[in-house]
Amino acid sequence: MSARDILDKIEPHFTKGGKLEKYYGLYEMVDTFIYTPADVTRGTTHVRDGTDLKRTMTFVVIATLFCVLMAMYNTGYQANFAMEAMGLEQANSWRHIVMSIFGYNPSNPISNFIHGALYFLPIYIVTLAVGGVWEVLFATVRGHEVNEGFLVSSMLFALILPPDIPLWQVGLGISFGIVIGKEVFGGTGKNFLNPALTGRAFLFFAYPAAMSGDSVWVGVDGFTAATPLGLAAAGGLDAVYAQGYGWFQTFFGFMPGSIGETSTLAILIGAAFLLYTRIASYRIMGGVMVGMIAMSVVFNIIGSDTNPMFALPWYWHLTLGGFAFGMVYMATDPVSAAMTNKGRWVFGALIGVMVVLIRVVNPAFPEGMMLSILFANMFAPIIDYFVVQSNIRRRIKRHA
Repeated sequence: MSARDILDKIEPHFTKGGKLEKYYGLYEMVDTFIYTPADVTRGTTHVRDGTDLKRTMTFVVIATLFCVLMAMYNTGYQANFAMEAMGLEQANSWRHIVMSIFGYNPSNPISNFIHGALYFLPIYIVTLAVGGVWEVLFATVRGHEVNEGFLVSSMLFALILPPDIPLWQVGLGISFGIVIGKEVFGGTGKNFLNPALTGRAFLFFAYPAAMSGDSVWVGVDGFTAATPLGLAAAGGLDAVYAQGYGWFQTFFGFMPGSIGETSTLAILIGAAFLLYTRIASYRIMGGVMVGMIAMSVVFNIIGSDTNPMFALPWYWHLTLGGFAFGMVYMATDPVSAAMTNKGRWVFGALIGVMVVLIRVVNPAFPEGMMLSILFANMFAPIIDYFVVQSNIRRRIKRHA
């Protein structure tokens, strides 16, 4: 029986009067994600082209699949490498039941992929389950459908978490991101902050021990490993090289870090897809890069005898931490970003400047990308306001 046959068989239970009518939005979300919807966009939401919200969100999910594959492989590789170094077998872990078949071998791609999936899939399943309950609850109360926007938020949220995070914190974080970051403002299209980043920011400040430090980036209890960005903040590039990390290694993503943020290559492949399909704004991505490069060069010129981050080149900022992931998937959120063309350049440049400022000047928080995007989200309406007012004044002057 095909997936189409299964959906056709269960559809009567979701239609009006069916036993599962209140969950129809979830059914339709799955149906239209797999198959092309027969209906067209109604209303005046999209007036410039033939795309709709479903297709937009579906393309974003597809673009993240490159990061998901690399996330599972690298997470498993880091865990297998740690276990081999410590001589552990994790006999008391539920994952050992599966991994006893493949073994904990960092040289075995299948073992790495399976082990990484055993960390990523529980996080993603909890995100979908808990977030889906909140989406259905608000959709039922307000009388609207559950849309594909949650698929994007859930995927991005799962990818920016450390692999060692407790699952109850995953549920708490996505609850805060969906309810406080989006639904209290009216739902999809009305939030001014990125929901996934809002949830992660809540976890970072509420449970910092589970979201930072050297013990959360590899999913093996008792094993500590600093990220290359953390090493750079402590001792500059010399500390990064001393731990065996080269630029190409950080570019491909073979390093500790958040589950889906390590591979710049996978992220750029997703970026190419989003730009080709015109889902993401090249102006925002370009602004982020311009702002980051300009601020990095300024700090490189100023220099410092006490702060090694002043000397970090821009191409290292690109591959370290969550910069690339935030630039491609978070900053380009069409709802919380600037709307005007000029405003998108300014919005992106603000993020690029802020992330370097935080990384270089604030030694207690070497990442910076999450706070930079949330900060720019708050200023996006003001940026658009001044761009629009500037256009109005210019046109009045032109026709005076």
